[in-house]
Formats: sequence, C-alpha cells, structure tokens
Amino acid sequence: MVMGRPRSFCTDTALDEAMEVFWRHGYDGATLAMLTKAMGIKPPSLYAAFGSKEGLLKAALDRYAERRAEHMRYVLAGATARDVAERFLSSIAESHTDPANPPGCLLVQGGLACGAGSENIPFELASRRAQTETELRERFVRAKRDGDLAGDGDPAALARFLSTVASGMGVLASSGADREALREVARVSLGAFPPSHGAADEPA
Repeated sequence: MVMGRPRSFCTDTALDEAMEVFWRHGYDGATLAMLTKAMGIKPPSLYAAFGSKEGLLKAALDRYAERRAEHMRYVLAGATARDVAERFLSSIAESHTDPANPPGCLLVQGGLACGAGSENIPFELASRRAQTETELRERFVRAKRDGDLAGDGDPAALARFLSTVASGMGVLASSGADREALREVARVSLGAFPPSHGAADEPA
C-alpha cells in the first residue's frame, strides 16, 4: 500500500490564517491567492486538505467554534438570566473590538456579501449563529424553571433578542464603532432583563 505524502504545514496555524482572511474580506472577497498566501501553501495543498474553498471555510468555522466554546461556558455560568445576558453582551463588546482580531464577528462578516455560487454560505454562517442562540435559550428555560426569569419572560424570544443584538454589534464594530459605543448598546439592551428578586440574587 502506497502512503500519501504527509502534509507539510500545520493545519491549526493554516486555519487561523485562513480564518483571518475570511473575517476581514468575507467569503467572496477572500480570493484563493489571498488564502494560500496567508496559509503559506499552494492551491493543490489547499484542495488536498480541505476539498474546496467552501470546505476550508467550514474548517475555519470549526476552529472559530473552538474559541467560542470557552467563551460560552463562561457566559452560561452566570448565576441569573440577567447575569448571563450581561456576560454575553459585555464579552461581545470586548471581543469585537479586540485589536488582536479583525473587528466584528466572523459569523457575520463572512457572509455579508455573497454572489453566484456562494448562496449557501450565509445559511452556513446562520446555522453557526443559531447554535449560540440555542444555548442561550436552553439556559433561559432553566432560569424560568428555577424561578429566576419572570413568568412572562419568553426564553426563545430573549435568546433571539440577544443573538440579534450581538449581530448588530458585530456590524457596528466592523464599521468602526469603538468599544465604548458597543458597551452602550449592551447597557441599553440589558433593560430587557430586569434584576431578579429572590434566592438567586442572594450571596452564596
């Protein structure tokens, strides 16, 4: 049995570089030449490893999801529904204006403009954003069951609201809004989550 040639590049490092290109330029704007140059590989290596440009995007999104997983564990560990919302929106304001990364959010920036042949990219990105919304909704369902969320509080609507605000903050950041501007959006949005009353708010 003839073994294939081993890859001559670090997949994680290459994906980090590809992620930044997609983040800055969107799927359509990220050309093959940009991607291969950033990754330090030739087109045949890209296709051999990822199958296609779309396959590369999906792999980069998986890599991005690994980063977000730790962030969401922190968010969902908030003691109350309001704490969860505050952690979520505050961390969005921080991460979307972090100078170590492109501004905004890859899950928004990646698919803002997609032409012929890329029609399914926005749906791929939307499905990734929906995962975060699902996690928030499940946490709010638990908050309601525990008596932390008011009786008229709708877990699905609140999760959708936060997801929508987060996407808007991403667009603002990509348009040049600074951290304080995003924090202001976060503060106003928290009005949808009145302070809890009861055991959930008492010190442990």
